[in-house]
Amino acid sequence: MFIKACYHFLTHLRVVKNASEHTIRNYAIDLNALKNFIESQQFPEIATEDLPPKIDHHVPYSERSQDRDTLIKIEDIDKKFIRRFLADLTSKDHNKSTIVRRLSSLRTFFRYALAEKFITHNPTEEIESPKIDRRVPVSLSYQQVQKLLEQPNTVNYLGFRDRTIMELLYSSGLRISELVAMNRVDFDADNLQIRIRGKGKKERVIPITQNAATWIKAYLSHPERHHDFETHMAQQDPEAIFLNKLGTRLTVRSIDRSFEKYLKNSGLEAHITPHTIRHTIATHWLENGMDLKAIQLILGHRSLAATTIYTQVSPKLKQKTYKRSHPRA
Repeated sequence: MFIKACYHFLTHLRVVKNASEHTIRNYAIDLNALKNFIESQQFPEIATEDLPPKIDHHVPYSERSQDRDTLIKIEDIDKKFIRRFLADLTSKDHNKSTIVRRLSSLRTFFRYALAEKFITHNPTEEIESPKIDRRVPVSLSYQQVQKLLEQPNTVNYLGFRDRTIMELLYSSGLRISELVAMNRVDFDADNLQIRIRGKGKKERVIPITQNAATWIKAYLSHPERHHDFETHMAQQDPEAIFLNKLGTRLTVRSIDRSFEKYLKNSGLEAHITPHTIRHTIATHWLENGMDLKAIQLILGHRSLAATTIYTQVSPKLKQKTYKRSHPRA
């Protein structure tokens, strides 16, 4: 019943919760981790080919070979077993954030299993999550942002695209996944707005700068967009804004690879990523007096606590706070 409950749960996420493919895949990964641990504990002598195949979130349960699924019984998973599973993750040097995510996934799964009467007691109910030290995000200075913006060769069509991406990221603090999902209809050049589908497919409309809008318009009307060249193919996806060299929608991984190249050429620190631009613009907004609540809404943070972290990033803000608070400053 464990495997069956897992498939029902993944279907529930897709159909009822309207979860993204990325979210569903991560749940499947975490459920497979528990499945593998159960098998290592309960069936150490059984060959892999005789164990239930992995949980595949792409395949409906009805199309799965279910012969061996009954080996794993969901009612055998109790609180002690979950604790042993978490201890095993710790012993294998998984970082705390991975362990917390795994436990969070299992909490959600077992709550669903309890509600659907697959189980009579939730084994994760009284288990506490490990404490995670919250990292202060890295932020770039204005000069470093300018240096990064200067890296793409804008004479080149693909370089023009990359500069446009950087301008948009610095304009509005998008997540990379949000940027690659953007369609032409999401871009409102007249009102300087874009519509974004964020985490959980929640939509929000956020402002962009005139500068970013100008770059986007120029990229969309670039003369090389609709013709095949040696370095790239003509547009194949008429809906997407950002295209790869095959003319189809750009991926997160493609942006990461391009960014690595520009970062190396710029001489900036190696731990900077495309997501750093999101942290950077949030910090710069704060330095220029934007309200925390407004920043929360633009970035799509669920809670204000996630946005408050940027108050710890900026040396300027720290200095202002110090001068305002110290009796002799």
